[in-house]
Amino acid sequence: MIIIFDQENQLHTKFKTMKIVKFILSLLFGLMFINAGLNKFLNYMPMPELTAEQMKLFGAMAEIRYLMPLVGAIELIGGLLFIFPKTRALGAIVIFPVMVGIILHNALFEPSGLMIALPFFVINLWIIADNWNKYKPMVCS
Repeated sequence: MIIIFDQENQLHTKFKTMKIVKFILSLLFGLMFINAGLNKFLNYMPMPELTAEQMKLFGAMAEIRYLMPLVGAIELIGGLLFIFPKTRALGAIVIFPVMVGIILHNALFEPSGLMIALPFFVINLWIIADNWNKYKPMVCS
């Protein structure tokens, strides 16, 4: 009986630890996207050095005047949703297309950036997998 109680206590401790880890990672993830979204509107962070190919790409995106404000709004809203446990599942789905774009951009133009982008992508996928039961009714009929 004591062994069973100890196993339950260990399970409870692991669950509590995972909940804390998930909250901390979600908070950092959300704050990163809030910062990125605000920067799209306020331009307070300096632009990194761009290659000619990247300048051409960003020039093309700048031609679509609403694109960067739209991405900024999605990052801001998704980041806010990601922080709070009740809205985290929605935030993970809202942010997912932006994360795919970040991964593709880094893979194609700046592979060194994958060292930062991939862990955030894994966090996004983890939260989606963790909330899969909330998405199931939309996917499976």
